[in-house]
Amino acid sequence: MPSKSLWSSLRVPAAVQAIAWNLIVSEAQQEEKDPMRFPKHPPSTAFELVEAFPGTRFSNPVALAHLPGQTDALFVVEKVGRIRTLTLGESPERSTFLDITDRVRSGGERGLLGLAFHPNFKANGFLYVFYTAKGNGAPNRLARFQVDPNHPGVAMPQSEVILINQADDAGNHNGGDLHFGPDGYLYVALGDEGAANDTLRNSQRIDKDFFAGILRIDVDKRSGSLPPNPHPAASTHYAIPPDNPFVGIQSFTGKPVHHSKVRTEFWAVGLRNPWRMGFDPVTGLLYAGDVGQGRWEEVNIIVKGGNYGWNFREGTGPGPNHSKTPEGFESIAPVLQYGRGLGPEQGKSITGGLVYRGQNFSQLYGAYIFADYISGNIWAMRHDGNEKTAWWNLARKTGISAMGIDPRQGDILLANHSSGRLLRLVQDGQEPDKPLPATLADTGAFQDLHTLTPNQGIEPYEINTPFWSDHAIKQRWFYLPDQADRIQFRANDSWLFPQGMIWIKHFGLELVRGDPASTRRLETRFLVRHEDGIYGLTYRWDNAQENAYLVDEAGMEETFAIQENGQTIEQVWRYPSRSECLACHNKPSGMALGFHTAQLNRLVKKDGQARSQLLRMQEAGYFQKPIEAPHGLPAMAALDDSTVSLTRRVKSYLASNCAACHRPDGEALGRWDARYATPVLESGLIDGHLMRDQGDPLQKLVRPGNLEGSVLYQRITTKGTRRMPPVGSHVLDPRGVELMGRWIVESLPLKSYKRWSREALGDENIQENRPSWDKDGDGWSNLAEFYMGTDPTWKLDRWRLQLDTNSHKLRLPEVRHPDLSWNIETTPTLHPETDWQILPISQAGQGSHGYAGMRELSWDNGVAKKAFFRLVITLPNPAQDPLLP
Repeated sequence: MPSKSLWSSLRVPAAVQAIAWNLIVSEAQQEEKDPMRFPKHPPSTAFELVEAFPGTRFSNPVALAHLPGQTDALFVVEKVGRIRTLTLGESPERSTFLDITDRVRSGGERGLLGLAFHPNFKANGFLYVFYTAKGNGAPNRLARFQVDPNHPGVAMPQSEVILINQADDAGNHNGGDLHFGPDGYLYVALGDEGAANDTLRNSQRIDKDFFAGILRIDVDKRSGSLPPNPHPAASTHYAIPPDNPFVGIQSFTGKPVHHSKVRTEFWAVGLRNPWRMGFDPVTGLLYAGDVGQGRWEEVNIIVKGGNYGWNFREGTGPGPNHSKTPEGFESIAPVLQYGRGLGPEQGKSITGGLVYRGQNFSQLYGAYIFADYISGNIWAMRHDGNEKTAWWNLARKTGISAMGIDPRQGDILLANHSSGRLLRLVQDGQEPDKPLPATLADTGAFQDLHTLTPNQGIEPYEINTPFWSDHAIKQRWFYLPDQADRIQFRANDSWLFPQGMIWIKHFGLELVRGDPASTRRLETRFLVRHEDGIYGLTYRWDNAQENAYLVDEAGMEETFAIQENGQTIEQVWRYPSRSECLACHNKPSGMALGFHTAQLNRLVKKDGQARSQLLRMQEAGYFQKPIEAPHGLPAMAALDDSTVSLTRRVKSYLASNCAACHRPDGEALGRWDARYATPVLESGLIDGHLMRDQGDPLQKLVRPGNLEGSVLYQRITTKGTRRMPPVGSHVLDPRGVELMGRWIVESLPLKSYKRWSREALGDENIQENRPSWDKDGDGWSNLAEFYMGTDPTWKLDRWRLQLDTNSHKLRLPEVRHPDLSWNIETTPTLHPETDWQILPISQAGQGSHGYAGMRELSWDNGVAKKAFFRLVITLPNPAQDPLLP
């Protein structure tokens, strides 16, 4: 195949190139000369169930759990009233962790049903259980126990503290699953009390008892949390998170309710019998399987304040009380529902599952795995946030009552209620349907492995801000097999790539720091674009450095002795699993992380001539349409580029290392925006809210002037499980740490204009650095940028007013400077005599996308359907501002 760089050297216009290319290389010739030998789709295999721990049995297991941050034990909940510990190792051993059979009423759907360990279990030894208690009313009981301080492998039955003790008039539909969320609160699943058709009328009540929903409670009674409303079942041993959705509510389903009688513990309502729920550890989404009455079994994503319809609805159909559905009633539809039967897409009693985030099965990574107790179907599902996009069978086994993970590697474990066995989901051992090249030589990427000379059509590229890869030295290439399938260029968003596109990245490591001659070849990675996403492979170089061999799907680790500053240190290198590739190269990020405008907009040298890399790509015919002039396009900065501001370098660093997950549609739990084009004040960085503040409300994502209170800084300077980024790097980045620390301490604290100007702009005698000038051309003067807290040298970092027509909201950044004042004004018409009206602004608790630092305004009241808005900013009088020179 002719090299595409040929067209660059000839300087042929892009439209002519495409014609010439199609004339020279027919589709048949291209297929014949395609150097790459990768399948168009990732290999897929079948699955089966095997006994996870042969010879080990449990009595009616109904839940599986493990300790936070520990991988050496699994805990199995037996319905009769025992929790068993199973040590994990070559010879697993079973022991009793807690025995409360003396107080548990077991039988049918009753018994010990749920277990959750406190996130800070290592320090406090607290665990929480849900069970049906003996005695009057056979109450559903939520209780806390504590481990024996003298015998930490055993919990003390006498340490019980009862949190909720709800009398139950029926024996079924008890729910009972427990999980701590990423916010540190305890979530509790409750059934509708029992009987059939919700005859006890609990499902659409929030001012009665504790049934038919999901609770969210604060077991730590944090500062700011509220006491629960009085109720015979409640206690003083927990509190209500102040942002729970029904706090202060005065009406529900169109009927008035008294706020003092509302069960403010509720997080979501309208569920019949949520049997097993769980949080996705990456996205934080809460999934629940809801057992149906007679028509539909449901998979629901549980959201704040959600009403899932029961008993007005069953799934998307009418429920037993449908005739009494209030006018205007809206419920949240399941992301998946299936009918009742024994077929491959049927069942009679759903068992909710988990989202797979393990290392061994990349084809399941990010999929929700669940089962049906009666039909035995075990399924995987993907969704787009509203409904399923894929749903397929994995295996079949009746009696599956719960799922969990093997904490050592994330394997899926399933509990069989009747046999007492724990099962493991594994590949069935057959060869994959699409074999992969076994060696780097087999891939067809390089015509000379010794010099890493790529085959024709495979082009090198360079980026502005590389991802930190533990001191590795990297080279990059890309390949587009069909010239007719071009890249859709976008200035500020991820590019759109055709199927079959391939990216190659090669890693080398200096065994003597600073000595290029000591570089050892480690691995060469490939990313292959296909119609549903992307798949990744890595090839590890052999000791002879002659060829590289395909690494197993689960990845591997290797330790190297490194000479640094006259000392020998050991560095562990992680060859990523194929699931780890998908963790970062995900759809929201655009899949090819460094292959976008801001990273590629740079000069590159070729044949001794430095030219724009983007223009070279355009001239070679890679883009669908001509692009803008590169000087007007965003360009990320190198960390050591002292000619640009600290802010721009920090944003470049975060965009490269964090933006794959930390973005509005990203999969990370922390809701902040690391994308390069997002202004700092909109990103949620400064004083950003945390999912968990570890009991310290002064802890922020970034706290100006305070490194100890800036969790982002702490996460990039910490080794171990709390390290960020969580994959792709295990060694601290000294330049990134130094850069982030300087930015927090030097750039962010408020200061006088004179000092700010000297640091941000330089010589005040230069005309473009004067207060009235607009150095970066973003429409705001240097003085205005001082007050607004933006970078006066970087056009992308600016204040802006955002209009969201879908939600009828205006959003704008919070004001950091105490002396800046502003208003938003509106008018239905626009002419010279327009009478602009000031609109009130409300503080948004979570802000845009849950970010801190944003205010938002709804214009539903008093604003015409068609209206104009403007932002009016009033700067202080310079003569009265002591911060001005």
